[in-house]
Amino acid sequence: MYNIEWDKETGGVLLTTKVTKETLGIAPRPVFHEELDLIGLDKLGWTYPRINAPILWAVNKQYWHRGQMLFEAKGANIYNMPTLNFAPNVEPREIEPIDVERMIAKNADQMFLIESEAIEFIRDTYVTYAEANRAHNAVRGNQNADYEILRSKIEKKTKTKMAVVKEDCDSFDIMLFETAKQEGKRVLLSTHIDRFIASFSGGKDSQVVLDLCTRAIPPSEFEVIYSDTGYELPSSLKLYEQTQQYYQQRFPALKFTITRNHESVLNYWDKIGTPSDTHRWCCSVMKTAPLYRSLKVEGTNRQARVLTFDGIRAEESTRRSNYDRIGRGKHVYVYNAHPIIHWNNAEIFLYLFMHSLEINEAYRCGKARVGCVICPFSTAWDDCIINRSYPQELRPFTDKINAFTKGTQVNDLHAFLAERKWKLKILGNLQGMPRVQFSETKEKLKVEIENPKQSFFSWLPALCDFTVARKNTGVCFGELKFKEFVLHYSLHESADGCEFIVEKSTDAKIALLIKRLSHKVAHCIECEVCEVDCPTGALSVHPQIVINKSLCVHCHRCLNVHDRGCIVADCNRMVKDSDLEMKVYGYKKFGLREEWLDDFMADPENFWTSNNWGKPMYESFKRWAKDALILDSKNELTDLGLALKEIYADNPTLVWEVIWINLCYNSFVVSKFSSLIGLNIPFNAAILQDKILETDNVSSATTLNNACTALMDMLGKSPIGNELKQGINDSKMMTRKPYEDLSIEAIAYSIYLFAQKRETTTVRVSDIYAPDVHDGVAVQFGLCKNDLLKALRTLSTQTNRVLIAELNMGLDHITLTSDQSATEILKEMSK
Repeated sequence: MYNIEWDKETGGVLLTTKVTKETLGIAPRPVFHEELDLIGLDKLGWTYPRINAPILWAVNKQYWHRGQMLFEAKGANIYNMPTLNFAPNVEPREIEPIDVERMIAKNADQMFLIESEAIEFIRDTYVTYAEANRAHNAVRGNQNADYEILRSKIEKKTKTKMAVVKEDCDSFDIMLFETAKQEGKRVLLSTHIDRFIASFSGGKDSQVVLDLCTRAIPPSEFEVIYSDTGYELPSSLKLYEQTQQYYQQRFPALKFTITRNHESVLNYWDKIGTPSDTHRWCCSVMKTAPLYRSLKVEGTNRQARVLTFDGIRAEESTRRSNYDRIGRGKHVYVYNAHPIIHWNNAEIFLYLFMHSLEINEAYRCGKARVGCVICPFSTAWDDCIINRSYPQELRPFTDKINAFTKGTQVNDLHAFLAERKWKLKILGNLQGMPRVQFSETKEKLKVEIENPKQSFFSWLPALCDFTVARKNTGVCFGELKFKEFVLHYSLHESADGCEFIVEKSTDAKIALLIKRLSHKVAHCIECEVCEVDCPTGALSVHPQIVINKSLCVHCHRCLNVHDRGCIVADCNRMVKDSDLEMKVYGYKKFGLREEWLDDFMADPENFWTSNNWGKPMYESFKRWAKDALILDSKNELTDLGLALKEIYADNPTLVWEVIWINLCYNSFVVSKFSSLIGLNIPFNAAILQDKILETDNVSSATTLNNACTALMDMLGKSPIGNELKQGINDSKMMTRKPYEDLSIEAIAYSIYLFAQKRETTTVRVSDIYAPDVHDGVAVQFGLCKNDLLKALRTLSTQTNRVLIAELNMGLDHITLTSDQSATEILKEMSK
């Protein structure tokens, strides 16, 4: 909240509203003698007292004393201590510690203001929702009305954002969100909260929030929950015990609880694979799911509505800086309030010092943030501190990484750990991993699963109502009743797998949901993640899958909780052939748009300085134009780009045809689209993403989502969509249609590329239409064989023919007549 300056008098910091040349750009953290001992400062001739008070301050890895930068630490990793680079003219000396008492006195007024504001926010939030609870109970006693459900229904019907507000009397109202804001109404996220929680992690931020809550809320009205992930530092577990003892002596009514997953984290490493910076499954499985699974309404399996006061701060990340101060959490009926979201690091430690609260020993050893023993989001510095402070706790995880790397392309385990490459490469145990295969025709969807973890019928009730007519052992038939559709199915289950065959429907969502359900059948290890998203309490995961059919409303939250419908399925996909993971980046959700190409082709030289488009659009244009072979690596026109510029004025359709051909070859997402999305089948970005995830390893589902969204944008905002029929808008979905008007120039260009990529001068028509071929005009445009044969005959009879097609006497050979490139052929034909 405040700006920070060094206080040379006390060795501490000063909070101020002013901005001067002395203002620090980054809030510092205090440095204690344990950290200085660990980095070996005392061995270099420096002396300092071994006391509880901090000695120095650190800004990133620079160490400061009374406004002077002494040294910088560089090069630390799990094996090596950092090198200390001292500032000029800095010599070893005795360091006077920070005068904490005087520092506190100097900042007392500023701290009083931010403390008071946070306490008032907590109290106001609690009182508002506690009063809403009373009003909710009164309303429910007189009428069966759930205002949140009503709000949701009105929003869907009117497509307008609505708000639930509490009136002065014990009642609620629903009004336009904008109207509520204009009238100064308090918008309620929920009309009823079952439990108020202070989430405690052992870190400094949650420690401060817990103390503030005890000063704002009656201790009998909230509870403290600590999630033991199995990764916990010994110092965090110790601090939890100390904190529990401290507050329960002061507030005997305050309840403390520890939640844990039913299995150890290392067991999950064996089943799921190592976490990575793109698949940090451990937070969901080991922390969030056990926490919210414990928050069930007493006597039921229904998820409680919970309001959690947490220690999230904007300073910690750009993403968090955009958080509302109170908002919905990641799970159904979970709401988060952030009392200290605007506090900085120095203010947090000042609070701990002022109120004489215990400080986690990991901070004293040099950890800037207290988290897990090992984490893909931590740093090499964290690894260095942990390996020296808690080597026994770290060892089981590094041993597991070592075991997983055997038989892979990881040759140097030392470098793999030191350079933190393990967080980029998902490792796991491939032995016995399930295998799911889908095959589709116009009439049927067939699912084959090897080594499934669950029975198909364990998850089928989540999809829809169904009937079962058993014919003989291991085989049954029945009907799926999905909305207005009735689809016949057969299921054959054996000891090592199952086969599920179901009729296709015109509703593409059904096939998508069946595929997600199949992944859950194959991979579900009862990790509990999807259970906490069930809004009715119909789903219970552990110790076995149970779906209460009388409670299930087929909302499909459990099937849509993660990519592929199951967090384990998605992680297992990443483990398989992880060396072959494909990167999908740079699209920024913008497709190649017609107006961009118009602008560029009219004046390529001044296009970049015209400022007609924002930076993200220019960057997206570069990516698409490079994939289309219009621009080179220096963002200059290629030979093809120059040719297309000349063609564009007279024949823009041909240019777009060539662009699409090149994108099908050079853009991962377009290539996958042309080979995975069939003709006359509705699709959208989500369906395309799911199909890609079924067949390929992609480093980031978020980046893939951007690419798929960008492609949908291009289909909607360029001739490729409606004119070339690759994405004809149909309500909320799109459909590919055969493009029957493909120019002979584009056909020749595509055939030359098709042949050249196979390093041949002769191809057959049957090669282009082979079922295992994923390029060529049949895949790229859905061009039927008769239309291609007609175009080939025209090309063969031209005066300056570029190919010879032998299509009589059972022959279907196409012979290129030139050793020119596809670009040169296009230029020749376009003269």
